[in-house]
Order: sequence, then C-alpha cells, then structure tokens
Amino acid sequence: MKKLVLTGAAGSLGSRLRAPLAAMCEELVSTDIVESVGDLAENETYVQADIAEMAAVEPLLEGADMVIHFGALVDEVPFEQMLGPNFIGAYNVWEAAHKHGLRRVVYASSIHAVGMYPKNERIGIDVPHRPDTFYGLAKCFAEDLGRMYWEKRGLEAVCLRILSCANVTNPRAVGSWLSYDDMIQLVTRAIDTPITGFSVVYGVSDNDRAPVDNTAAGHLGYRPRDNAEQFAEKIYANSPPLDPQDPSHFRHGGPFAGIPLGQSAMGLLNLDKDDKK
Repeated sequence: MKKLVLTGAAGSLGSRLRAPLAAMCEELVSTDIVESVGDLAENETYVQADIAEMAAVEPLLEGADMVIHFGALVDEVPFEQMLGPNFIGAYNVWEAAHKHGLRRVVYASSIHAVGMYPKNERIGIDVPHRPDTFYGLAKCFAEDLGRMYWEKRGLEAVCLRILSCANVTNPRAVGSWLSYDDMIQLVTRAIDTPITGFSVVYGVSDNDRAPVDNTAAGHLGYRPRDNAEQFAEKIYANSPPLDPQDPSHFRHGGPFAGIPLGQSAMGLLNLDKDDKK
C-alpha cells in the first residue's frame, strides 16, 4: 500500500503496531496527542494531533489507503470527557476517510461494547450491543457509525472488539487474553483481507476458555496462535475465590461492568508496568 495512517500511535497497542504497519506500506503517518513517539521508521512520519478536531484529522488522511484508528481515551470517565476523543474523534476519522476516498477504516473497538453479557454466555459477533460504561457506549457508537458509512457510502470497516491485550495477571485474562503477536496478526488480517464490507471480529487469542465466538468472522483469516491456558494454574492458585454475584467477575466487561458510570476502572485491572506504556 502507498499510505497508512495510525491514530493512537503512542498507546500501548499503537506503539506495538508502528513497525509492522511501516513494513506494509510505502508511507506510514503516525499520530497521537503527545509531542513525540520517539524514533521513527525510515518511511514513518509523526504528526501531533487531537482527533477531536476535524481540522487536525482531515489533512492526515489525504492520499491514504486505510486508517487504523486506535486513538481514544482508554478508561471510563464522565461522558463530557469521553465525548471529544471517543465520539467526535470517531466521527472525524470516518468523515475524513470518506472525504478522501479511503478504502477502509480498521477500528479498535472493545469487548465493552457488549460487556454486560454474562460470562456463561459465549457470545458471537452478531449479538446486540450491551455496553457496560460510557467507554463501551462510545465503542457501540463507532461500530454503528462504521456500519452506516459502509451501507450509505461504501467505506469498508473492520471493528476489532479487543478483550484484554495485556500480560495475563488475573483470572479473567485466562479467557480474554489477546497476545501482542496475535494482536499484530489481527490488525494485519484486517488490512490485507481483499474484501471486508463491514465486519466485526473479537480480538482474543486461541484460549481454551475464550468466552466469545469468532466463527462468523472466518472470512478475515484471523487464526490466533497463543493460548493463555499456560498461565491458568499459577493465576488460579494465587487468586481468591471469585464472587459470582459481582458483575466484575460474572460479566464479559470485567471491572468495567462493576463500576459506577463515569468512574475509572483501569486501576482495577491489575496491569503490570509493561502494559501501561
């Protein structure tokens, strides 16, 4: 491809995508709200930009083939704080992609779009939205935006409902883990699949205890290789019994399902320092 654009390039996942994406195109434009993302690939340019501002987003997408949209607030916050980066930012990306004739938007959605489903329901990609937070609601909005732009304007979209792409540190992650290698494969398949239309796929590794079903997304060719079962014995042995009446334990959204709306959940995820880059 001639040009790819990556938003959220400074984040934990975006920073891991920069090198693989640079290898897939002649020109990679990385962007985030921070001043710098450090060393760049030979064919990579970094532009500091606020995705909540259309005037900042639109020039970035000119001449691009696809945009990989990972830029957003990644925690639950009051709706007013979520509105700019997660709602308006998504609209700006899709509208700019349409104006410049891009072929596809690859979007970092989340399990939190369906986070209130019980864990004993193995859900597919076609279940109705059931968000657990304002953060999850923003993911629902962007998924619906992507479907509408496909059906009304012919702009393809692949929405990656990522479960937990971080080191396995808790019982939930034994089922929800997406390894970094599988994450890169997932994004690669979302880009190089010839035709996608509007597609949803769960971002999860090949875990024995995965609580979601990607059967209907087989056309994307995503075949995860890693399995969190290797961590299960140690994680379960070092964890107290879980309360099935606690939404944090019994809902797909984990801690996001158990907190009051607008209250941070990131501190409850028990992420290690490597995952907070």
